[in-house]
Amino acid sequence: LMQNSVRQLRDHGNTVILVEHHKEMIKIADNIVDMGPGPGALGGEIMFQGSYEDLLKSDTNTGKMLQEDSPLKASPRRPSGVFHIDNATLHNLKGISVDIPLGVFGVVAGVAGSGKSSLMECFRNEMSKNEEVVYISQKNIGVSLRSTPATYMDVAPDIRKIFARKHKMKEEYFTFNGKGACPVCGGKGVIVSEMAFMDNIETVCEACGGLRYSPEALKYTIKSDVTGEELNIAQVMELSVRLASAFFQGTMIQEKLRPMMDVGLGYLHLNQALSTLSGGELQRLKLASYLGEKGKVFVIDEPTDGLHIKDVRHILGVFDKMVDHGNTVWLIEHNIDVIKSADCVIELGPGAGENGGEITFCCTPAELAQCKDSMTAQYM
Repeated sequence: LMQNSVRQLRDHGNTVILVEHHKEMIKIADNIVDMGPGPGALGGEIMFQGSYEDLLKSDTNTGKMLQEDSPLKASPRRPSGVFHIDNATLHNLKGISVDIPLGVFGVVAGVAGSGKSSLMECFRNEMSKNEEVVYISQKNIGVSLRSTPATYMDVAPDIRKIFARKHKMKEEYFTFNGKGACPVCGGKGVIVSEMAFMDNIETVCEACGGLRYSPEALKYTIKSDVTGEELNIAQVMELSVRLASAFFQGTMIQEKLRPMMDVGLGYLHLNQALSTLSGGELQRLKLASYLGEKGKVFVIDEPTDGLHIKDVRHILGVFDKMVDHGNTVWLIEHNIDVIKSADCVIELGPGAGENGGEITFCCTPAELAQCKDSMTAQYM
């Protein structure tokens, strides 16, 4: 449907520019611009521009990944148990009953509006009566101007301790929430001007240049035993997660940052305001904070939305590790590569809204691919 809509817009004399990762949408494009080669500071270059056919012949990450056809999961895991949902009627669900496998990597599939989120909401509500269910969506995770990856992953206190020990000072002198804060902006890095009947206006603090720290705090440095770099507190906090992991190699800081590397967020800066992150980035950051957990049930809403094909393959490995560590992972997903990689697929449908709300299939990806009546199977 989306492909047809985009084509119709173009055929009516419009110019349509999409920021897109979906294979089928890339395939119908008349002209493709491939950015890279990596994310964040490792990107920002045009790697390719041209037709889909030429992109397939190119040596870019996108071109290579588009040529690969992900296989169906050969050996799905056996469930460690099931959780029974009986007569679910939430929203458009039509009194459905289903056994949801536990101890597996599962996907709830179906057309938009078929009842996927409603089924998982019923599952969460019923399951949480007995044990915790971790629900991770792309909605805001409660960030503020002061929230950063360093504070969220709890490495900021460790960094302050290193500075404090070396220079025999109190830790509060190396925090923009304490005595180390810029006296003008109060450690926010920006000046917020309140407008009575309009949105607030934010401007970079001229006193600290957005660094958040006072001139006194910036006088002191630490040196990495690995990279040999000597940096002050603002320069350390400006490091990307990837570079910070190298700077603090062999320390607890590296271990705390490892989950962010695992979910593909190594390009974020330690001091980057979480309010600048996309919904997908916030979702993966929240996921990173749970990677050490065992024996939990996770329900994750469209975690591949906005991800490059290469990143999708990477995060699938993360989900498999989570299940191998004794967790249950259920995704609400449309991505065919993800569906192929699941242990179990529950498909809702057959249509959307009043035409949906029924369990059409509950089986392995290989079994679903053979179902002629499945809406999902024809794309597998």
